[in-house]
Amino acid sequence: MSTNGIEEVYQVGRGAADSPVILHVPHSSRHITPAARSHILLDDTALAAELDHMTDSHTGLIADRAAAGTKRAPWTFTNLASRLVVDPERFPDEREEMRAVGMGAVYTRTSHGHRLRDDDPVHEKALLATHYEPYAAAIADLVDERLAATGRAVIIDVHSYPAVALPYELHAGGERPAVCLGVDEFHTPPQLLSVAEAAFSSCGSIAVNTPFAGCYVPLKHYGTQRAVTALMVEIRRDTYMTEPGGPPTAGIDRIVEALTHLVDMV
Repeated sequence: MSTNGIEEVYQVGRGAADSPVILHVPHSSRHITPAARSHILLDDTALAAELDHMTDSHTGLIADRAAAGTKRAPWTFTNLASRLVVDPERFPDEREEMRAVGMGAVYTRTSHGHRLRDDDPVHEKALLATHYEPYAAAIADLVDERLAATGRAVIIDVHSYPAVALPYELHAGGERPAVCLGVDEFHTPPQLLSVAEAAFSSCGSIAVNTPFAGCYVPLKHYGTQRAVTALMVEIRRDTYMTEPGGPPTAGIDRIVEALTHLVDMV
């Protein structure tokens, strides 16, 4: 676990010394730090509703249960703050399309396009310094540790998404399978995708890069180190929980079993 002196930023779960696998859980928390809350324009009721929509609920539980059931325990890296504080999977210096809808590293719009916080470069810079930068540095360090220990690192990004598209989604017209597997041309070898498809075959329909595409790799390693492989697992929420923001259902067991199998196979 790490702290920046104000708020805990992330938590690392130790795995087996010879495991290359990192289960990354970036969007499972509902925690809003006081510094972030002071700039959010929503009242408590509206904020709770937004957290219901935007939190990948129970993905931390899924990752922890899968890690506990594997033959060789993977490492876990979990965001302790909500993505409404900072989204660690956005690159803040990119002119990416999500910034155009107010969802760069520091969101200014809600899932329905309403104003979440005012544009404030000073506040954004502070959040990046206290949350984004320590988080990015720490997960890059963990990847380097796995590379040094095992010669490779495998990042499995654990997400979920709603059964019905939210207004902020820019590519909502495609298929919404039970499991979406996000891949990267450089960092996702065909064998990793094939193994994932086999592991999740019991969970329902599977599609690649729809409705979400790509996978997370630290910027330090992105596009340069083939020994760092990655895959995003997006689980449609109605398959394992009550939407929006409700408790898990019996379907969570099948998801945990599939993720456990995937870790064991890589």
